[in-house]
Amino acid sequence: MTRVPALPPSAPRNGGPASRWFGRSVLRLGGWTIEGDWPDLPRVVVIAAPHSSGWDAVWGLAAKLAMGVDITFIAKAELFRGPLGWLLRKLGGHPVDRSAPGGIVDQTAAEIRAAPRMWFVLAPEGTRKRVEHWKPGFWKIARRAGVPVFCAAFHYPTRSIVLDRLFDTTDDYAADMLRLRQQYLPFIGKNRGTH
Repeated sequence: MTRVPALPPSAPRNGGPASRWFGRSVLRLGGWTIEGDWPDLPRVVVIAAPHSSGWDAVWGLAAKLAMGVDITFIAKAELFRGPLGWLLRKLGGHPVDRSAPGGIVDQTAAEIRAAPRMWFVLAPEGTRKRVEHWKPGFWKIARRAGVPVFCAAFHYPTRSIVLDRLFDTTDDYAADMLRLRQQYLPFIGKNRGTH
């Protein structure tokens, strides 16, 4: 039986018994578990790392369904063509044109501030490829929305999705990035870690 953490009272919710059963079944068949718990906050920016494989989306969406949590995410616009686009939108996805990213930060921060409840997730690497520096979008969104960052991780050696900890950003972007990268050192993705 796959452990699924109970959602705290402030968490945004979505789905019903059928979608939760489906998500739990996918996780169980893949041998995945969910460790940790969500914070009791109505608005938060969630980061998920390391993001090194397309499989991360499969396991992440299965976990989202299993928990019945309503999490908004962005993905490259190319994925939203055809029937897959309908499904991704239904699951909380918003397409983004990565060649013209200007305005996404301010728009997303404004949506979070205006919503009574909104959890927004993204991969800080911004790609499945190894990167030396995480993209600053999630940090900027959290700062402008006035919300903390919640750290979630994929740990492939144990097939675990880890709901790790809250992180309060400061005015010092470089120091925040250093502390966050240190927190993610124990976690290993399908194809690499975060170091």
